[in-house]
Amino acid sequence: MPTEPLLADALGAIARDIDGMFDALLPSQGRLAAAMRHAAIGGGKRLRPLLLTATAAMHGADRTHAMRAAVAIEAIHAYSLVHDDLPCMDDDAMRHGKPSTHIAFGEAMAVLAGDALQSFAFEVLSDPATSGDPFVRAEMVQVLALASGAQGMVGGQVLDIEGEGQALDLPAITRMQQLKTGALLSAAVEMGAVLGKLPAEGRMHLKGYARDIGLAFQIADDLLDHAGDETKAGKALRKDAEAGKQTFVAALGADRAREQARMLVDQAIAHLGSYGQEADLLRAVARYIVERDH
Repeated sequence: MPTEPLLADALGAIARDIDGMFDALLPSQGRLAAAMRHAAIGGGKRLRPLLLTATAAMHGADRTHAMRAAVAIEAIHAYSLVHDDLPCMDDDAMRHGKPSTHIAFGEAMAVLAGDALQSFAFEVLSDPATSGDPFVRAEMVQVLALASGAQGMVGGQVLDIEGEGQALDLPAITRMQQLKTGALLSAAVEMGAVLGKLPAEGRMHLKGYARDIGLAFQIADDLLDHAGDETKAGKALRKDAEAGKQTFVAALGADRAREQARMLVDQAIAHLGSYGQEADLLRAVARYIVERDH
């Protein structure tokens, strides 16, 4: 767990708030609802919601609006994990210390639960309760859609699958991970800025921060898969090498990968130089990304 009290408190609060909002907003009757709740409620670091709400708070956005947007992006993340765990993808039986959705509910229901969580995300995001400004809602929908689909997370997953067993160079691995992992982390920061009505031309420093922490996060994940503790991770580790996946650790070795992650965190924090104490939480998130043990 993080050592910084500011971050420890923030992670605890966002986990409780996200679970509470999922509980209030997700359907509650029937097997599909149960599968959606299994996938979305409980477990996970909730980094994307934390990034979104912290960025929104820095720019004066309403906390309730930010929480709804945070639930939307976390629903996309949850759906992606449900589908990633399927036998046709990464074939993982455990997620967040409990059975993966397809183990608990069957493969067909897991596919449908993931589909429904994706739709749920945009239902919440486009609702006037998320913002009274239709232009803000529309821009957040666009940001999340682009980050989720063929130009973002899904496109990165395709590159990951196609790269198995191939000797990809570092730029190719970086591109894959910028899409697969980085796109949704970047979307979280940008959606917070959109809620705070920061114009597009004023977001470049935040995009730089998000890009760097996205790559650092994936390097840290690769290092954890390489030598982490399965009990703390709540899922199977050391599967990347067995599957022939192209990772930063495979390309650089563990020591150089760790050094690269630390350099990216330093760069990310430098992008926040124009802010004062109001950006301390984002700085703490950046440091946590490379210090975490799960």
